[in-house]
Amino acid sequence: MTKTTIHRRNFLGMSVALATAAFISPVPAMAGAVDFTDKTIEFVMPFGVGGGSDTWARFNAPFLSKHLPGKPTVVVKNQPGGGSITGANQFASRARPDGLSILGTSGSTQFPYLLGDPRVKYDYKDWTVVLAAPTGGVAYISSSFGVKSLAELGKLKGQRLIFGSQGSTSLDLVPLLGFRLLGLEVHHVFGMKSRGEGRLAFERGEANIDYQTTSAYLKSSLPIVQEGKAVPLFSWGATDDDGKLIRDPNFPDLPHIGEAIEIVTGKKPSGTEWEAFKSFLIAGFPAQKLLVLPKGTPDAIVEAYREAVRKMKLDPEYIAAKDEALGGYEQVTDKAGESLFKEGTTIDPKARDWVRALLEKEYNTRF
Repeated sequence: MTKTTIHRRNFLGMSVALATAAFISPVPAMAGAVDFTDKTIEFVMPFGVGGGSDTWARFNAPFLSKHLPGKPTVVVKNQPGGGSITGANQFASRARPDGLSILGTSGSTQFPYLLGDPRVKYDYKDWTVVLAAPTGGVAYISSSFGVKSLAELGKLKGQRLIFGSQGSTSLDLVPLLGFRLLGLEVHHVFGMKSRGEGRLAFERGEANIDYQTTSAYLKSSLPIVQEGKAVPLFSWGATDDDGKLIRDPNFPDLPHIGEAIEIVTGKKPSGTEWEAFKSFLIAGFPAQKLLVLPKGTPDAIVEAYREAVRKMKLDPEYIAAKDEALGGYEQVTDKAGESLFKEGTTIDPKARDWVRALLEKEYNTRF
């Protein structure tokens, strides 16, 4: 059985687990009143051209065009800056609730919002989600340590690990907090321009612990594992419809991070540090990408977009291309999308304050 076959089979498991809730809502008659004929919809992408979020937006844009009423032209408009804060701020202040402006956000947009970054002028509570797109990832270490699995992680006690990070408030905040919960002594070398650059540092021996998102792991890191140069430890996991952390169906043989912490420490994770970590974990992976409409958008327009997503997910062309384009994860709408949206944009104030204090004290982060 090839790795590709395994990937696609597990993808079907994710489809069943996440997609069921996306189709349970009946189609209200009000959606039929919306007509975008001869209209152009601006799909605001607060990132540069060519990145993962931009690729996601450009994959979805033609399917939205095809299935929205009136078949409007959907144009992706890149507005990079401030790690996506600039474009999101502009959308919040300028977008009209007429269905002609939509915004795609990522974990990089959600993290500064959760952290209370003063540059953030947008509020996710003002927006309505019409699509949520999960992703996953796997953490691994150099085989030079002689650790063959997570169960042997105790061998690393007292050893200094090195991780190539994009920054303390980037998506790499998830491993920063996760490694702490595992009791690992990790030195985070900031300044990596991408996770790909972090992987190259690992391959050169400049770093000895790393993680990659699912698509990058399968494409670029799995060969390192197969060559015996790296050992996978755990996945970041997925969430079910109730928001419970479960194993990533793409990696069913790997424990998720919650299981990993329990295996290593002998205790189920709990407390402020765990709750803080979980907020960023969900924002960074199960609810990483969100498609939203601006404040005040009428229900009829919201339903028109959700109905377009439902039709898109049944489109043979979409079905044929989604596995490769989305890394094996099913996009969701309706109840499932709302659940991910809420989980990925909400944090307990005490947990947020704990993370901010940690980053300011130990990593010289300034907000």
